[in-house]
Parts: sequence; C-alpha cells; structure tokens
Amino acid sequence: IETDYLVVGAGAMGMAFADTMAAESTASLVIVDRHAQPGGHWNDAYPFVHLHSASAHYGVNSLPLGNDTIDNSGLNQGFYEAASAEEICTYFHQVLMRRLLPSGRVKYFPQCEYRGDGKIVSLLTGEEFHIDVRIKTVDATFTHTEVPSRHKPKFSIAQNVQCIPPNELLKTMKRAERYVVVGAGKTGIDVCLRLLQEGVASEAITWIMPRDSWLLDRQYVQPRADFFERRMGALALQSELICKADSVEHLFALLSEHGQLLRIDENVTPTRYRCATVSQAELAELRRIRNVVRLGHVKRIEADRIVLEKGSIDTDIKTVHVNCTSSGINAFKARPIFSDRLITLQSVRTCQQCFSSALIAHVETSYTNDADKNRLCAPISLPMLDIDWLKMFLTNLGNQQHWSTTPAIRAWIAKSRLDLNYGQDPNLSEEQLALVQRFKNSAGPAAMKLKALLSEPALPIAV
Repeated sequence: IETDYLVVGAGAMGMAFADTMAAESTASLVIVDRHAQPGGHWNDAYPFVHLHSASAHYGVNSLPLGNDTIDNSGLNQGFYEAASAEEICTYFHQVLMRRLLPSGRVKYFPQCEYRGDGKIVSLLTGEEFHIDVRIKTVDATFTHTEVPSRHKPKFSIAQNVQCIPPNELLKTMKRAERYVVVGAGKTGIDVCLRLLQEGVASEAITWIMPRDSWLLDRQYVQPRADFFERRMGALALQSELICKADSVEHLFALLSEHGQLLRIDENVTPTRYRCATVSQAELAELRRIRNVVRLGHVKRIEADRIVLEKGSIDTDIKTVHVNCTSSGINAFKARPIFSDRLITLQSVRTCQQCFSSALIAHVETSYTNDADKNRLCAPISLPMLDIDWLKMFLTNLGNQQHWSTTPAIRAWIAKSRLDLNYGQDPNLSEEQLALVQRFKNSAGPAAMKLKALLSEPALPIAV
C-alpha cells in the first residue's frame, strides 16, 4: 500500500489534520486506528460525558458539529451547546463517510495497530500490511488520552468493595446510599455533577481531592461574535494582571481575585491546572459537596476504610466508590512538530487541539522548510501544574504574534470554523477596538514579565 501521508490515530486531532490535508492538497492519506470507528477516546468515554468546551469550535473545519445553538436551560445555560460522546462519535463517522473517503485519496484501516517502519497489524485477524509512506508519518497519538474505562487503579481494592469506573455509574443510581468520588480532575467534576443532577444528596457524596485545580470560567472561552467582548476583555485583563504581578503566587492571587481563574474552595490554593472549564452554575453545584477529603492520593480501599497518603477515612461495602483517577490527556515534554519525515501533532494554541491540528496541516501544505513550519507552530505542552498556566500563556503569545504578522496564516485563521473568532465582523465597534488595543498594549510587557516570573528559583515540582 502506498500513500503520501500515514496518519496514526483517528481521534479528534488525527481527523482534524486529515480533513485539512484532504481539503487543501492533492495528497493521499492512510488513516490507522485501534478502534472500530473514528473518534479516538470518545469511543470509550462514559455515557454522560460532554465537551467542556463548545461544539462550535470542536471537530474539523469542513463540517460543523451541532447547530451553533445556545443552551437555554441546565448548568450550561447561556453558553454554546457542548456535544455528548455519542454525538461526537457520530460526527466523526460522518466526517469520514462524507468528507474523507469520497475524496478518493483517503484509505481507512480501523481496528489496526501501527507497529512502526510502515507495518500495520489487524487486531482482528493478525494480518500484516506494509505501508510505503512517500512523504511523512503523522503521529496523532502523542498526547495519549487516557479514559477511566481503560484505566487500572493505582491503589489496591479489597474483595467485595464496590469500585467502578464512571461508565458503570448510572447502573448503581437506584441502589447506592453513599458515593465516594476518587479524583478531582474533569472526570471527577463530571461525576459529582451527575450525581447531584440525579438527585443524590450532597451529604451522601464524599469527594477525595488529592490536589485542587484552577478552573477556567466558561464564559471567557466561548466562541463566536456574541462573546467577543468577554473573550477579548478576559485576554486583555489577564495580560494586564501579569504585568502587575510581583511573583507567581501574586499572579494567581490576582487572577483569582478578578475571576480569571476559579477554584472549588476559596480557602484552598490550587496547585494544579488542566484546562478544565466550569460555568458559575456548575461551580455553585460543586460547592454544595461539603465532605471533601484532602489527604493525598488513595493507597488502598479496605472493607471498612480508605487509606490515603496522609490519613484514612471510613467506608463500607455498601458504599459505591467511583474511580476518576485516569489522567485524561497525559503530560509530555514537547518536541518539534515537524521533524524530517515525521509530524507529531500537539497543541499550538492553548487547550485547542482540533484547531491546532488543522493549522499544522495547513502549514504542512503551505511551506517547504521544517524550520519555517516549526517557527509558526511552537508546541504547547499540556498542563499539569499551576505554573504551566504561565508557560502556556507565554508560548501562546509567541505563536499568536507569528500568525498575526504572517498575512497568509492570518487569512486562513479568519476562515477557520475552529477559530474562536470565526464569523466575527471585521468592522469592530469602538468598544471592541478598545479591548483589542488594551491587549496589544499589554501583550509585549506580559511576555517579558512571564519570562521573569518563570525564571524564579522556587517553582512547584511535579510529584
């Protein structure tokens, strides 16, 4: 089998890359994935999971996801709809069937594993295929998304203890009297909100939170023209606050004071940041859970107690423990995106993997020199610690500067459905222009201040 590009992984990043390549080039592509259908980790997700961001800027450029509607009820009221896992899997199947395969230049190998050196093995039959890649291999699996249903707990579990992944949560709703949610990331937030929505009393929920995380207010990361003032206003304010900060600790205090970063408990300073977003309504719900345990990670669950790093709490075999400790998108050390005959897909805009992959594909089709490509696409490591917010902001500023001063890239972004500003009237109002000017005035000084803050000797260390 011969192809110009071999795309390993048919998740959101692989599909966004392939979609742009198919639309903007005459190249042939082979897509290989372990799942039976495209969508990556969404195929294994728990049934009540939704995007934490808006459907309006998720997926691929050529096909809208959802209807660009604003929710008028529920905890996401007032914001753009956020697709469910089922909707996302159906969407990527449509992208494959309606956009990619009809081009005649894309071949798709589901339930197959790439073993390197052009070798593909069927997970069903064991049959081997050899792919002759003429131009480049595209690694769309580098971020290695980990989901609860495929995650083995790192703590031991005694016999007869009920410890389930979120995928099995809805099956227990009518018989459990008490729940212990283990993990404080996006999955833990989703599970807590689902329990409360299903009518479980907040007093019946114990939330084990090894480390608190900073959260984004969803109103400031909404797409389209309706939210331009809030979005640009937040960006300008964040840049100004960076300029005012005397230290990393002072910066987080300022961001919290001005509502640019949120936290579950105002009396606890978070040490983590994972790009999770919440609405103010969701935050209010989460704060109803008063029994929050901050004794470190779980070491083991026994029949009558949960042993943690810094103590223990009571439990029993009637309690349902929900394991939410999978790490989601894993942390990694960023590497050059373009390297000889390899493209390693990573974010080039903060927490926007789909936009990033589409832009990387556009750059691949438009430039010939890897040095030029890497200059336009500096990778942003996915965050784990609070300090990573600063690193992401700084790299994001640098990329934005390169794009804004490159007319062809700027024009492409303006037409990209995946860009937050898609559809924005270029004739901004005086108020909008003032917000843009505020950001321009503070962006340069903010970059310099971030470099200084990041050079401070005492920084948090990952454990």
